[in-house]
Amino acid sequence: MKISEIAKILDAQILVSNSNLDLDIQIKYGFASDLMSDVLTLDEEEVVLITGLCNIQTIRTAEMANIRCLLFVRNKQASEEMIELALENDMIVLQCSYSLFRTVGILYENGLCPVY
Repeated sequence: MKISEIAKILDAQILVSNSNLDLDIQIKYGFASDLMSDVLTLDEEEVVLITGLCNIQTIRTAEMANIRCLLFVRNKQASEEMIELALENDMIVLQCSYSLFRTVGILYENGLCPVY
């Protein structure tokens, strides 16, 4: 599933993207967690991290786990510092209004695979 499709399905706002080509990146897996220690156990590629934990550590954890796409749920607002760090790390950051549970359900229903 392309990042642009994820954004469309969830009516998500694109907070960070270096270019329109970023939105054509294929995402195969979704991983939902607010525990960043769980995120660090991932070794899959083509993952979107879906989380309600919206702070600078989320961006840093995604960087360490080589995750390029983050999706914040429940209308969480990324700070300017988070946006700058995501841009520096060539990440794509989305935001949607749905709960974590609903977001994951919608993405799964539309073909996104779970990591586990």
